[in-house]
Amino acid sequence: MKYEVILFDADDTLFDYALAEAHALKSTFLEHQIELMQSHVELYRSVNQQLWHDYEKGTVTLDFLRHERFRKLFVEIQADLDAIHFSERYVDFLGEGSFLIDGADVLVTELLAKGQRLAIITNGIKKTQHSRIGRSSLANSFEHIIISEDTGYSKPHMGIFDYAFDKLMITEKNKVLIVGDSLTSDILGGNNYGIDTCWFNPGHKLNSTSAKPTYEIAHLSELPALLV
Repeated sequence: MKYEVILFDADDTLFDYALAEAHALKSTFLEHQIELMQSHVELYRSVNQQLWHDYEKGTVTLDFLRHERFRKLFVEIQADLDAIHFSERYVDFLGEGSFLIDGADVLVTELLAKGQRLAIITNGIKKTQHSRIGRSSLANSFEHIIISEDTGYSKPHMGIFDYAFDKLMITEKNKVLIVGDSLTSDILGGNNYGIDTCWFNPGHKLNSTSAKPTYEIAHLSELPALLV
């Protein structure tokens, strides 16, 4: 077996974050009796994405991110709402969104049948990620679910990989592959740590970053062929 351990990113790799986000936004706005408009969604996504990039770079904390994205949104749409309370309810609803990427369940079942060791390594919020993974059909598929909030480091920082290797008792980097959709966290993190990487790129995006994936796939069904 070429790789003994596969480190999977969670959001937009095995789990459909866009569907979970849409469910959470719709549910939270409905609970607060406010009409959710497409312009609100687009603005939220723009603010949220920038804050997650800042989190990857270590310039903001996760707690700050969770509340600031809604504070900024409410300023823009002139909504008189408590960003902290709204954020906590949003996280609750987000935890319900255990939607899988097409082919994720088939892939994980196949890899486990072959004796592959699997783990999740994610920058997501602990409460949300455990809830989403635990509600899904993949709940018992991973040796460890490694979340940045537990480690004190976010991908691409080497600290989260040190934590993962320690938890999984890995001694050989050449036996590990990280699979993820993000060039700036998953692929760059793997590059910096000296492990092989697989960029999950269903949208066929161009790579304009310094990150260099070892492999690139457009569908999860392509992964097993890389592991032999």
